[in-house]
Amino acid sequence: MSESQLYTELAQHIRDWAAELGFQQVGISDVDLGDHPEYLRRWLAAGYHGDMGYMAKHGERRSHPGQLIPGTLRVLSLRMDYLPPDTQPLHILEQADKAYISRYTLGRDYHKLIRKRLAQLAQRIEADADCGNYRAFVDTAPVLERALAEQAGLGWIAKNTMLINAQAGSWFFLGEIYTDLPLPADPPQREKHCGSCRACLDICPTHAFVDAFQLDARRCISYLTIEHHGTIDEELRPLMGNRIFGCDDCQLVCPWNKFAQPTAEADFRPRHQLQDADLVDLFLWEEDTFLRKTEGSAIRRIGYVRWLRNLAVALGNAPTTPALVAALQSRAQHPSALVREHVDWALAQHRAPPHQAT
Repeated sequence: MSESQLYTELAQHIRDWAAELGFQQVGISDVDLGDHPEYLRRWLAAGYHGDMGYMAKHGERRSHPGQLIPGTLRVLSLRMDYLPPDTQPLHILEQADKAYISRYTLGRDYHKLIRKRLAQLAQRIEADADCGNYRAFVDTAPVLERALAEQAGLGWIAKNTMLINAQAGSWFFLGEIYTDLPLPADPPQREKHCGSCRACLDICPTHAFVDAFQLDARRCISYLTIEHHGTIDEELRPLMGNRIFGCDDCQLVCPWNKFAQPTAEADFRPRHQLQDADLVDLFLWEEDTFLRKTEGSAIRRIGYVRWLRNLAVALGNAPTTPALVAALQSRAQHPSALVREHVDWALAQHRAPPHQAT
């Protein structure tokens, strides 16, 4: 058997092993990302990355895999579905006193699960091939994961900047394995199947899309509630509704997501009833409760102070009730100036004084 045939056979084995590990699809790309590096440069130059300095920190390594890991010839891109079943996201968004948490983070932190599975896959490839070098990544290095996945044929980067797969929509995680094995590359996804649809652009609560395929992260609710460390612009607060960690609106309206399948991964199932939690109840969590109930969750990364900041904004947008006002007043003297600022704003929306009456 020729070397080319051996690598073709290995590629098929990789797909079989990945399926056994719970991945829904594998694509293989070379390291040429075409126009994506130039797009990234323009996006950064426009300042659309906001406080995410790490997006500009690593120079060309983010868009040139061979510079990040010298010797890299191929990138394996893998996707894993995460949509929890029966979480009724639209129903929660319509309940202004409920907390909307992005569906990807209702369960355990995906980084750990996918990183472990990728490591297992890399070990199996190494054992079978008896050669090669491998590095696995899940949001842990400067990697243009959606560009790589598009190059690997897993889907197209859509108008909402998400990766869409024609058979699976966009409710999935991505992970990568960099290798120096010359595996046969899959044909890239060249065509974007969004057509004239602009549902995702029009639904965005904060009008974060400058245009199709162009997101100004500084206005994106996912950025504001997760990446942004400081004060949330008062202009944007009323537009955030009850979204306290991330936002799924542009995925919820995407016609392609009618093909999305609920996850079979138990770790991605909701924990602590966070799929249907009251804003007031979450706001009254003390820090030890927050740490306990977000253990092993991606939510913990924002910390307790930003958790309260986000909830204060949502409470400012919720219907006025005595319990809501009392909850806000109980945090009016919080040690954090960031929390106090957003609590005061929220109380002003309900025309309530910042302090409890004596």
